[in-house]
Amino acid sequence: MDESGLRASLLVEDDATCHGGESHSLLEVYQQPRLMGRQDDWRSPAIILGFECLESMAFNGVATNLVVYIRSVLHGGIASSASTVSLWYGTTFFVPVIGAVIADAYWGNFKTVLISLVLYLLGMVLVTVGAFIPSAPVLCNLSSCPSSKGAQNLIFFSGLYLAAFGCGGVRSALLPLGADQFNNENSLDRQKRRNFFSLFYICVIFGVITSGTIVVWVQENVSWALGYGIATTCIALALACFMIGTPIFRQREPSGSPVKSIFQVIVTASKNMRLEIPADSSLLYETRSKNTHKVELKLAHTDDFRFLDKAAIISDLSIDNGNCGSSWRICTITQVEELKILIRLLPIWATGVFFGAAISQMHTTFIQQGTVMNTKIGSLSVPPASLYSFEVICVTLWVLLINKVIVPAGRTCFTSGAELTQLQRIGIGRFLMIFAMAMAAILETKRLENVQYGKPLSIVWQLPQYIVIAGAECFAIITQLEFFHGEAPDSMKSMLTAFALLTTALGNYLSSAIITLVAGVTRAWRSPGWIPDDLNEGHLDYFYWCLAAISVANFVVYIYFASKYKLKKVVLEG
Repeated sequence: MDESGLRASLLVEDDATCHGGESHSLLEVYQQPRLMGRQDDWRSPAIILGFECLESMAFNGVATNLVVYIRSVLHGGIASSASTVSLWYGTTFFVPVIGAVIADAYWGNFKTVLISLVLYLLGMVLVTVGAFIPSAPVLCNLSSCPSSKGAQNLIFFSGLYLAAFGCGGVRSALLPLGADQFNNENSLDRQKRRNFFSLFYICVIFGVITSGTIVVWVQENVSWALGYGIATTCIALALACFMIGTPIFRQREPSGSPVKSIFQVIVTASKNMRLEIPADSSLLYETRSKNTHKVELKLAHTDDFRFLDKAAIISDLSIDNGNCGSSWRICTITQVEELKILIRLLPIWATGVFFGAAISQMHTTFIQQGTVMNTKIGSLSVPPASLYSFEVICVTLWVLLINKVIVPAGRTCFTSGAELTQLQRIGIGRFLMIFAMAMAAILETKRLENVQYGKPLSIVWQLPQYIVIAGAECFAIITQLEFFHGEAPDSMKSMLTAFALLTTALGNYLSSAIITLVAGVTRAWRSPGWIPDDLNEGHLDYFYWCLAAISVANFVVYIYFASKYKLKKVVLEG
């Protein structure tokens, strides 16, 4: 055995003696934390599912019709209203990343949900109080509308963003808390957990449909304050249900943030910059279990991003003074490969941001487009925001279509019997978004033509673009969550799941920036611009064509990086 091999052997056998017998291998540092609480109690998952029904109804009771409220009650402009909603909606998906780190490292899932709920309820109370303050009672469609009172704006938007932080904290920890109620080592519990995830999604849909019909109708036909009051009541009930479940929840103790491991690899690789990487990757450092009856999962070494391999080089410095187990001196191959996975995911993740900017139009410009169309279907008046509920129903139908028709058809088409891969399904979603934006542009062109003849186009013509965008959501967003969760190392699954949600947040921020830029530039170029306060005088169709062009470029970039992507490989040792 050569000198490097001898040092590797010494490090493997001396892991348990470094730092006074404490091993610092990644798999031991991030071992499954101890679960406290009762096991096999059906009540705890049921409480969490009921909780999600109430939370989804509350959130969507605000989000679905927010752009209409800001426009009609607070008298914001068309472009500024859309931009404001995109910023707020994006915040609700940005906070989960922070919440996931806090839950993993400090509070745990249960405490994170509880504290977030209190903030959530306080924010909803302020939103409701803000809606009670009198404002100009008429629907304003002119730029000369008076501004609403400063106190109303302050209270409403303070509550809105406080609710966004609370909602984000709940999103970061509620689903992991639900998964903790099942024993992953029990095959029956694993099946129950899969069913739980499906039921959780159904609960989200229930909240969207209920708020998009009942709550939106109350807001527009009875009282905005009463509509927001219903949403606030839902959060209060959710908090009460959660407190009732406290004695029976299984709670996972915080295990430490994986962010530390990422920095350890970067710092150690930088320290070892002058060292040569051995040609034989087996000479790089990796811990091995002394228990032959215990199987451990480790990541196989890859040749990408070779610089990071320097963090796992075994050197004299790494074993001096008994510091062989310190991850700030030497890292395992598994630690290095975890960081490589993050780097590989970044381009895929970035294309999700541009996809999110396009899909966020459902909450902003699609609704504004609907407000200037004929909302009467027979004797029934359809609130434009209610079409979001139709899109959610379409998502459910798309899920059935994919599982029952598209996936089986794919097995038949492929001679090997293989299914569409997750990356292929995400690509289909990116492609469908191009058609959704093009359809919205064509519809807007047709609507403007009809306005010239004094014949408003029926809102029914918006349904096709909602159907296509639902397909894009199914293929891209849902599959992306599944893909990120599957590719994530065991120690980073919560963080990467939140990281996948971050694309929605940044997509909304990007949408807000694009809307503001387009409105400002086109107004300066030729008044009143593409997105004026009166859409009948603008060219929203040109804006949609710009998003379609961005979606085409985004699809091409995605195809390039997806074709280069290497899936992670897990090695079983024991």
